Amino acid sequence: MKKILMLGGSHFQVPAIIYAKKAGYHVITADYLPDNPGHKYADEYHNVSTIDEKKVLQLAEKLRIDGIVSYASDPGAPSAAYVAEKLSLPGNPYESVRILQRKDLFRGFLKSNDFMVPETASFRDLNEAKEFAASRLEQKAIVVKPADSSGSKGVTKLLTIDDFDHSFQNALNYSIAKIVVVEDFIEKAIYEMDGDGFVWNGKLVFRCFGNQHNDLECNPYVPMGISFPYIQEKAIQQKAHEIIDSILTKLNMKVGGLNIEYLTDKDGNIYILEIGPRSGGNLIPEVIKLSTGVDLIAYSIEGAMGKDCTDLRMTETNGFYSSYILHAKRDGKVKSINIDAEIKHKIVQQNIFTKAGDAVKKFDGSNNTLGTFILKFENQDEMIYYLDKMTDYISVELF
Repeated sequence: MKKILMLGGSHFQVPAIIYAKKAGYHVITADYLPDNPGHKYADEYHNVSTIDEKKVLQLAEKLRIDGIVSYASDPGAPSAAYVAEKLSLPGNPYESVRILQRKDLFRGFLKSNDFMVPETASFRDLNEAKEFAASRLEQKAIVVKPADSSGSKGVTKLLTIDDFDHSFQNALNYSIAKIVVVEDFIEKAIYEMDGDGFVWNGKLVFRCFGNQHNDLECNPYVPMGISFPYIQEKAIQQKAHEIIDSILTKLNMKVGGLNIEYLTDKDGNIYILEIGPRSGGNLIPEVIKLSTGVDLIAYSIEGAMGKDCTDLRMTETNGFYSSYILHAKRDGKVKSINIDAEIKHKIVQQNIFTKAGDAVKKFDGSNNTLGTFILKFENQDEMIYYLDKMTDYISVELF
């Protein structure tokens, strides 16, 4: 029986672990959180940090694995690429994955290859960062973010220099590399695009773009839901596809799921914000499967195990689907989970991770997810209406 090492075991990784088991693989999970829900579905679990590349390699060598994947997890992606490269397993070039996973390296790559990129710089030192920030704030708002955090943690938009010290330290706390990126804020024309794709032999062979919805009261950069299809006109989406394809080709990417984010400004310029070298969280692959019939979880696992993925093709969406992330607007204790009767019949799937009496944190990062929903709507207008107001229909009441 072939062995697959899966880095992580969070709620968002459970579907991939279950798929690998059903596909007949011996599934090994690894991370530093033994209570993560995914581990109980695996054949074996090892307490090894997914960001410790050398220890993950030692584990992979000891277990004689046939494939490795960091599904829906940014921090583990470089380790997966490192192991795949060292053991000649299916995967992507380690340096290319590092570039995609690190915002500072990715911005540098985009700039040096003449792609659109906001004015940006990366720092370890507060004073140097503050000087740059002050110069940019004379012209426009800025965004301060960790170079390599996951789940949109540690990101702040600033209009003045007043709160810069706190924002810098907050970003630094979430950065594994202890690097903070400071860049111009881009005023988007429509919803930020958030979706998934799949790379095969250097080409973006499939992608499904969606609308990112945010709870502005919690954190305007943490998705509370993604709805499909994307409302942007098809010609602009195709242009974005071609830009992403060019980036993947230049980086010599080979195989695997991708989580992609881009935005378009009021002048029509397309800024590729992220191409995460792994499938997306927030149930994006699951919603895409309902929307298109394409099973990105299957392709991610089978691609990592060396299967041929040449049959994967672009497929248009059919219907109107979304994910929704249950969350709290502040710290507190759960009194109840409220689901309005008006929305109940639109729920296709739900999974609630919390109960009355539990202490919960404000939704300032995906790590504070309290549950997940998939919903189906009659049309685009209805979908957009409900997603933008979903906290009125599905909410957490606190003591």
